[in-house]
Amino acid sequence: MNKNDLISSVSESSGLSKNDASAAVEAVFDSISKTLSNGDEVRLVGFGTFSVAKRKASTGRNPRTGEPMTIKASNQPKFKAGKGLKDAVN
Repeated sequence: MNKNDLISSVSESSGLSKNDASAAVEAVFDSISKTLSNGDEVRLVGFGTFSVAKRKASTGRNPRTGEPMTIKASNQPKFKAGKGLKDAVN
């Protein structure tokens, strides 16, 4: 399922127009992104938790030259599925 499929599914199940469903999906994505960028987490009970994992700086190798290079520290989004989602999949 891609984003357009998700918007169509939300539109059909909620009775919203495609434009309204698109706005709702975009608003959810934007809210999650803004919250994570602030360093907070988003907990959706029964679905899962979005959080931010901090990666330390490390040393790697350039695959072409074999030369050592520094990989800078970064923040990575992380998702942990909740019990409700796990049960629905299994």
